[in-house]
Amino acid sequence: MFWRVLRQMIVRGRGRLAVALVALVSGATASAALLNLEFDAERKFTRELRTLGPNYLVRSAVPAGASDEPGAVFNEEALEPLLRAAHGDGDGLGMEVAPSLYVIVRSPGGETSLVLAGTWLDEYPRLTPWWSVNGAWVTDRENANACLVGQQAAAKLRVRPGSPLELHYGERTAALRVAGIVSTGGAEDDQVFTNLVVAQQLAGLPGKISVAEVSVPGSPREAEKKAAQLAPQLAGLEMRPLRQIAEAEGQLLARVQDLLFWSVGLILVLTALCVLATTLALAVERRADVGLMKALGGQMTRIVRLFLVEAGLLGAAGGMAGAVMGTLLSAWIGRQVFGTATSVRFEVIPLILAVMVAVALLGALPLRLLSHVRPGTVLRESE
Repeated sequence: MFWRVLRQMIVRGRGRLAVALVALVSGATASAALLNLEFDAERKFTRELRTLGPNYLVRSAVPAGASDEPGAVFNEEALEPLLRAAHGDGDGLGMEVAPSLYVIVRSPGGETSLVLAGTWLDEYPRLTPWWSVNGAWVTDRENANACLVGQQAAAKLRVRPGSPLELHYGERTAALRVAGIVSTGGAEDDQVFTNLVVAQQLAGLPGKISVAEVSVPGSPREAEKKAAQLAPQLAGLEMRPLRQIAEAEGQLLARVQDLLFWSVGLILVLTALCVLATTLALAVERRADVGLMKALGGQMTRIVRLFLVEAGLLGAAGGMAGAVMGTLLSAWIGRQVFGTATSVRFEVIPLILAVMVAVALLGALPLRLLSHVRPGTVLRESE
């Protein structure tokens, strides 16, 4: 009898219940999508923010001038722990590493002094994806002739892609050919970039580097933890974070997560208000039904249970449908914003289901007014 009465209630009030169901499905869809994004935001944003460039620098712990080496350079072999991690060996941290040697060189005739940066040019596209190169990128680490020239340096030297370029350091000379012109909007625009071996030979410092740029994946906390694990292995070196990038990542991620959290809260409040308005109209319509049930001896606890089960089923249906639709929506948003679909977080489905049932039960509060209905009064009004 209980389920028969419940079925009749749903059938008779299907119009208003459909409105409440649409509100619950809409709220659940938006909430599920935002929660999927929030749970996955740290991984997605961290990956996107890694395009800002390296977040750590490794350099000699000996101050410049305190050793016999100019600029306190150090041996490449000291980076072996970082290189193992970058290639997935050992701890498998999946970092990007590019050692560099900086040298002040002169153009032919000595009229122009430039900073020559010798590095692993084949690694730089992953470390500096925002660089714009007019011409060809140098992809061979052993290429001793090709170089990249910043656009301001190219204007001073009057070179373009394919032009020969001769650089001098003391009595040594490097004969190069310009592969491309680099535009970054930063200090790199006034530099010349070669493979590391070229700068080492020109400066007479074989096997030496000035600094290593490191991109440590993960959130700021995870990157700091990984760097702390590796730092003790770098004898005589210090691994220093680029604070501006790390702080920018942390602040942006926190703001995005706060925005998603408060958006979900606002959506749930609006959904509850919509369900509340619908159930208030249902309460007015059902006064006669409740009065009749009470006149026939129905207990108010059983009548309230009918309404609560009805609200719970409504919330469960809306939550389940919205969770599935929200997952699909979050995948679409992930592709549009991040270029890849957001990972499905299965914990969101039971969470949304529980929240929507709670919202539906909260919205059913106006049905408590029916407990004050007097059968005699209702029956006289219906005559």
